[in-house]
Amino acid sequence: MKFYTEISLIPCTEIALGFLWEKVFQQVHLAFAENKTVNGTSEVGVSFPEYAAKPEKNHFPLGSKLRLFAQTEKQLLRFNIEKWLNRLTDYSHCTSIREVPERVELYAVFSRKQFHTNPLRLARRRAKRTEESLEQAIEYYSSFKDKETKLPFINMVSLSSEQKNRFRLFVERELVNTPSEGVFNCYGLSCNDSGKSATVPWF
Repeated sequence: MKFYTEISLIPCTEIALGFLWEKVFQQVHLAFAENKTVNGTSEVGVSFPEYAAKPEKNHFPLGSKLRLFAQTEKQLLRFNIEKWLNRLTDYSHCTSIREVPERVELYAVFSRKQFHTNPLRLARRRAKRTEESLEQAIEYYSSFKDKETKLPFINMVSLSSEQKNRFRLFVERELVNTPSEGVFNCYGLSCNDSGKSATVPWF
């Protein structure tokens, strides 16, 4: 990844930073969906340069900046993020395309972490897969306790369902010493099932 552009979120007293992330990243996701490859992957990866592994009080764990990385300047020009954030110019700012610093000592793997923590939903799935009744499946998960995660997340709306279901996009970060050319999904995150992590420069 040799080129990047940086998006800064500009909160105000009326609009919380978390709400801005929801609006901005939803548009970023639309840009990814529009620019996906024939394989349904992305040439562009994201980074959260202010990501806080241990969030502080009154500090949004993803910070207020988002970077988009690509191998070539042409890829970022084609991505044209300014077009997708046109309605949010009062609350976001995009830099020009810049070159990644020559000396980068660390790289980051940002990936999606999914948690299956709804006992009723799990019970319904179990009932469909087995010959058990819903009541039996609920009993099976009776001792199930919701897991809590401290990972940062963004509230999103599903684009793939007619119901426009809302969900939390949990973002996990791992820092590594060497770059790796894996596959990015349509959130700009490293694909967990690709077999090889996709890194972005960390600076």
